[in-house]
Amino acid sequence: MTKATETLLALSAVGAVYFALLAKVIPSPQLFHQEILPYLPLWAVVSLGSYSLAVLGYRVFSFKDKPEKYKELLVQIDEAREFYKSKGIDLDE
Repeated sequence: MTKATETLLALSAVGAVYFALLAKVIPSPQLFHQEILPYLPLWAVVSLGSYSLAVLGYRVFSFKDKPEKYKELLVQIDEAREFYKSKGIDLDE
């Protein structure tokens, strides 16, 4: 099973439970149904965004700890500059 399939399966399962709670197929207390359930999607999006920013920040912070990847990226940048220079595009503005 690919990572995309696993993610889609997990999102489908969570979505099914959420809509079952929303439609009152799964019984829940009135307080939960009125005051917590409507904000769960917003909370999920904010949590995902926070997690994504944290992972991105950590990987950017620790990028220089991987010297071979750093050197590979510098080589790719130089190759891209040469390619665009050969096409007549100046990137050093």
